[in-house]
Amino acid sequence: MAEAHQAVAFQFTVTPEGIDLQLSHEALKQIYLSGLHSWKKKFIRFKNGIITGVYPASPSSWLIVVVGVMSTMYAKIDPSLGIIAKINRTLDTTGYMSSQTKNVVSGVLFSTGLWVALIATMRYSLKVLLSYHGWMFAEHGRMSRATRIWMGMVKVFSGRKPMLYSFQTSLPRLPVPAVKDTVSRYLESVRPLMKEDDFKRMTVLAQDFAVSLGPKLQWYLKLKSWWATNYVSDWWEEYVYLRGRGPLMVNSNYYAMDLLYVLPTRIQAARAGNAIHAILLYRRQLDREELKPIRLLGSTIPLCSAQWERMFNTSRIPGEETDTIQHLKDSKHIVVYHQGRYFKVWLYHDGRLLKPREIEQQVQRILDDRSEPQPGEAKLAALTAGDRVPWARCRQAYFGRGKNKQSLDAVEKAAFFVTLDESEQGYQKEDPDTSMDSYAKSLLHGRCFDRWFDKSFTFIVFKNGKMGMNAEHSWADAPIIGHLWEYVMATDSFQLGYAEDGHCKGDTNPSIPHPTRLQWDIPEECQEIIETSLNTASLLANDVDFHSFPFDSFGKALIKRCRTSPDAFVQLALQLAHYKDMGKFCLTYEASMTRLFREGRTETVRSCTAESCDFVLAMVDPAQTAEQRLRLFKIASEKHQLMYRLAMTGAGIDRHLFCLYVVSKYLGMDSPFLKEVLSEPWRLSTSQTPQQQVELFDLDRNPEYVSSGGGFGPVADDGYGVSYILVGDNLINFHVSSKFSCPETDSHRFGKHVKQAMNDIVTLFTLKPNMKK
Repeated sequence: MAEAHQAVAFQFTVTPEGIDLQLSHEALKQIYLSGLHSWKKKFIRFKNGIITGVYPASPSSWLIVVVGVMSTMYAKIDPSLGIIAKINRTLDTTGYMSSQTKNVVSGVLFSTGLWVALIATMRYSLKVLLSYHGWMFAEHGRMSRATRIWMGMVKVFSGRKPMLYSFQTSLPRLPVPAVKDTVSRYLESVRPLMKEDDFKRMTVLAQDFAVSLGPKLQWYLKLKSWWATNYVSDWWEEYVYLRGRGPLMVNSNYYAMDLLYVLPTRIQAARAGNAIHAILLYRRQLDREELKPIRLLGSTIPLCSAQWERMFNTSRIPGEETDTIQHLKDSKHIVVYHQGRYFKVWLYHDGRLLKPREIEQQVQRILDDRSEPQPGEAKLAALTAGDRVPWARCRQAYFGRGKNKQSLDAVEKAAFFVTLDESEQGYQKEDPDTSMDSYAKSLLHGRCFDRWFDKSFTFIVFKNGKMGMNAEHSWADAPIIGHLWEYVMATDSFQLGYAEDGHCKGDTNPSIPHPTRLQWDIPEECQEIIETSLNTASLLANDVDFHSFPFDSFGKALIKRCRTSPDAFVQLALQLAHYKDMGKFCLTYEASMTRLFREGRTETVRSCTAESCDFVLAMVDPAQTAEQRLRLFKIASEKHQLMYRLAMTGAGIDRHLFCLYVVSKYLGMDSPFLKEVLSEPWRLSTSQTPQQQVELFDLDRNPEYVSSGGGFGPVADDGYGVSYILVGDNLINFHVSSKFSCPETDSHRFGKHVKQAMNDIVTLFTLKPNMKK
């Protein structure tokens, strides 16, 4: 009971002489260190707020301006054109200052005003410069002199050593496209997918919308774009994510896998110790804003960093009509799930972060604990896997007071959630297909009650030391979690490492209090709701058909030698694979980002174009020659790149139409055109997982340290979900999902078509003399 004693700051006994206080020095020490830690974080936030607030200038530049102005004043030169004299006369009315003091104060006030004006000018200039996107449409590998001059000016106004949020106020707002342009691009995108009569009918609806209701809705949208930071993101978060009443598991959450081939240790507790410590090191850098903002074009063009704000200490809270996101500034504990029990683990001791070996010790204590789950505890998290309304009502009825509220608060206010999984997962050479498919399904849904799907992310460590993540989608998009995950895998392998026996480096610390079991009092009525949610989730999970596989015939290097965009290459291969699989074309979703703009998230690239259809039909037509197919491929590839660039620069189709639809609902106006557009199913939903920190792995020296990427569930009941990551120069990992309940889809069959399509397309290039290598 040592930990119980240390948790009490003092004890007292009543004696004949009076009350005798017995202070616990250890407890008081921990309270002092905890307070010291909190004040340090407050000071760092305050300091970072100042540094970010004056960027691209620096606090020291204020002193330079003051010294400069004061020097000119003492040289009898007025740099203010009479403004300092006016300030001096105003101060003269107070009667409390000497002449010399008034001169100093006047000079300092003018200097400060000048400094603030310079900051505002630099920010506005940078915002204007970043509003230019012509560089994106230039031919690859060729940069004009004007673009080089523009890049130089961006670097000049970007300042030195930016922090994570330094560029936020300098990023331009997402522009609202013209209604006619969006409607025109929409009609172009659906032309190859519709029969002639259907397309004529849709054209009439679209053109009527563009001249009648569209302009009125557009006026409100323009008004919002002037007032709000981003005219899309808040509505996207609310209506696409938070108002969804179906299960998050499979339908919304996504996963990230471990390294494909490497397993640094088979000790579950040790892998958890290193990885949790790495996650906390990342969180510390995030809290201090020490993470470098991501920049494109040779570290020149900054991307929005707003999505990092809610990575930790965040949970989605269920509601009957809409969910909310609860985010705390700090959390000093995590919650760990193992064999149906929940444990609270403190992350600090003696005022410092726990070391990897100490975290391993805490995790091992949980693994060694043989206590039984309390009634209803083991499958409690199934509530987060099922429909949202039963979970919201259950939470309100049974978790609003007492020990249930305290324990649920511990989960929802944790830095993140950890699952110590009892299964063994990961790539196995002797059976790659089955092992990777099982690994993907385990990360996506597990047993439906052993991941807390409402947390910003659940970190999962398997019995054999393999690991992964399951992430909730509303607070941020996959590249944000991907950035964290790359750091964790690299830090685990290359910085922290393991001892020869497979344990974390360092020593254990017996003085650290044991993890605490969370206490629950779950009545039978609530247990029935848990079982109902579990049944709903299990039906959904068992219906998921997953195929995850590495494609290593060639990779990014060969595609680039073909002078083709790797993403366009893969997208056209997916179009060819889908046509061979289903015998028809379908509306295709590819996620693109809009983080060139403040608070930007995603936009849709409609990858199935008239040009891609022409190419696919040529590939399945024996009468077409290789030269004809290659010509059509290049046309389709250029079209895809154009569509992607338009989406990135705010000229996409779907987010604009989505927002117009939201406005129409607020105004109580029906639009047959918008209703039909937003009801069209995405039967092929695709996404590329970007590698953002390639330098962390140095694949030239460590070629086996390749990422497996991540994936998501099928968006349509009768369609496919496809995620892919281009790893290094010679590997592409694919993650294909569909549903067993659909007789037309088969993830393994589609995977075979993808492999064949990739090889068929590259053959078009290797047949050319200059590509034979």
